[in-house]
Amino acid sequence: MSGVKIRVPRKLVAEMNVVPYIDVMLVLLVIFMATAPMMTQGINVDLPDSNSEPIDTNKDEPVIISVTADGSYYIDVGSDSRKSASLETVQGHALRIHKQKPSTLFLVEGDSKVAYAKVVQLMGALQEAGITQLGLVTEPQGSNE
Repeated sequence: MSGVKIRVPRKLVAEMNVVPYIDVMLVLLVIFMATAPMMTQGINVDLPDSNSEPIDTNKDEPVIISVTADGSYYIDVGSDSRKSASLETVQGHALRIHKQKPSTLFLVEGDSKVAYAKVVQLMGALQEAGITQLGLVTEPQGSNE
């Protein structure tokens, strides 16, 4: 029986090689870091400077209404926030929101290059809709330098 080989079972290695997963994770991290600044939502408005105190918005999310440099109105409601709206449409949306939640704060973002009359018209229309919680959005003093 000298020609018979006895086979010794090999022990299985139960380790997981995580190096490829770390590589994939680092690539995804770089991709997300590069694309995150491009994913900001909203209308591009060049806000005027002011040294006023910030408004406390912890209780409810405010509704932001923007007036761009060309005088277009935008209201931040649902998926239509990137679509220009007429003053009457903005007033209608604001009235509906105000009826559902009377404590909602409405903030107006007026571009620093827009005619003052456009912002005043918007604020007048919002006050006609019965909105009393109204504020103006500005940049902190010296932030545009």
